[in-house]
Amino acid sequence: MINSEDIIKIAKYFTIIAHTPGRLRVRVNPKIKEEGGNLTLKDIEDIPNKIDGIKTIKINKIIASITITYNPSIFSPKLWEDLIKNENIDELTLLINKLAKEVV
Repeated sequence: MINSEDIIKIAKYFTIIAHTPGRLRVRVNPKIKEEGGNLTLKDIEDIPNKIDGIKTIKINKIIASITITYNPSIFSPKLWEDLIKNENIDELTLLINKLAKEVV
């Protein structure tokens, strides 16, 4: 199971490759394995089932990238960029918790 703190923790291992409203592609630093803890790829892929506004998450293990499609009217592109930069974390945490489809 993944929660907002986990999302924020793993996001620091991402760098933006491409970002257009509704679609974010990030490169994943291999050091994420060191801090991944109990998180699995399945946990990450299941995020769209747990948080409204996130449509899909596709992981490409070969090139170490993740593509996220989302509803830009729910998650503004700036919030994604803030997440990657580890900025405005309080606002992001409130939004993620508000949009959670189940209590995590």
